[in-house]
Amino acid sequence: MKAFLILEDGTVFEGTSIGAEKEVISEIVFNTSMTGYLEVLTDPSYAGQAVVMTYPLIGNYGICYEDMESVTPWHAGFIVREISRIPSNFRCENDIDSFLKAHDIPGIQGVDTRALTKILREKGTMNGMITTRQVNPEDVLEEIKAYRVEGVVKAVSCKEKQVFPGDGFKVALMDFGAKKNIARSLVARGCQVTVYPAWTTAEEIIADVPDGIMLSNGPGDPKECTEIIEELKKLFATNIPIFAICLGHQLMALANGADTEKMKYGHRGANHPVKDMKTGRVYISSQNHGYVVKEDTLNRNIAEVSFLNVNDGTVEGVHYLGKNVLTVQFHPEASPGPKDSAFLFDEFINMMEVAK
Repeated sequence: MKAFLILEDGTVFEGTSIGAEKEVISEIVFNTSMTGYLEVLTDPSYAGQAVVMTYPLIGNYGICYEDMESVTPWHAGFIVREISRIPSNFRCENDIDSFLKAHDIPGIQGVDTRALTKILREKGTMNGMITTRQVNPEDVLEEIKAYRVEGVVKAVSCKEKQVFPGDGFKVALMDFGAKKNIARSLVARGCQVTVYPAWTTAEEIIADVPDGIMLSNGPGDPKECTEIIEELKKLFATNIPIFAICLGHQLMALANGADTEKMKYGHRGANHPVKDMKTGRVYISSQNHGYVVKEDTLNRNIAEVSFLNVNDGTVEGVHYLGKNVLTVQFHPEASPGPKDSAFLFDEFINMMEVAK
């Protein structure tokens, strides 16, 4: 069955329908990873977005449910050049097309993803519609342009506390859309991890006497999370060590008076170089964000930039002076992606040891 991708600038791509046969309007973004498509599909940070995979053949090794980063995929849509018809891997349990159908996610293949990505890089991230209807683009452009990614943190967060046992430090993980590998990375280091819904108050977390607090990744515009930001101000005022990733990094910056802005097309992929400002060493990182902390708005009396993006100079990490608070924009849990920066979890463990 034919399918169409209509961008808000009127550009139309024709391809073949994959996944669920439904119509969806979403934000269109691209990911440059060559592997890890299941982790991309199940990363809650993509809620409200349809993802273009720039690697031309997707699905080579099928679906292995053990690799899922959440209990369900959150994508609005999936856009690829070609889906592998015969996945081959000893761990393979399903194929991508069946997986998309099972989770009611529409997709389109046969699209020139190179041309599509060039448009998104030159004009910036834009909204689009995936449909199997042959429609006049002019008739739907207003509807496409009106779409907004809203209310997604509340949608993807867990609904009640969850505990992962461990005999080490007690870590409170605030779930703004946390990937499973954040908890896995902490448990692997012996931590007892309690996952809290995004709307949990600071008072409840403090009352549980954690040794450290982890702020997770998540979707959407950080400025929308006004209530969460107010709670983070209270957590920052304590002496509890805090480690934040991605959205958590942005929210902590907002809680301390800094500003964030939407990027032209964001960073989404597994090969982004970040520079450690203390050592000068460059690490390859996995990233997925469309917003960034504005460096010139950081209060230099309390914050210093700890990592910078080598490609465009944007802020990739902040260290808060006189506090046990470290935040990074990239993903040290690294799934999908390199494990270069996994040592940051060890630094978090060290922060808790020193505080103890």
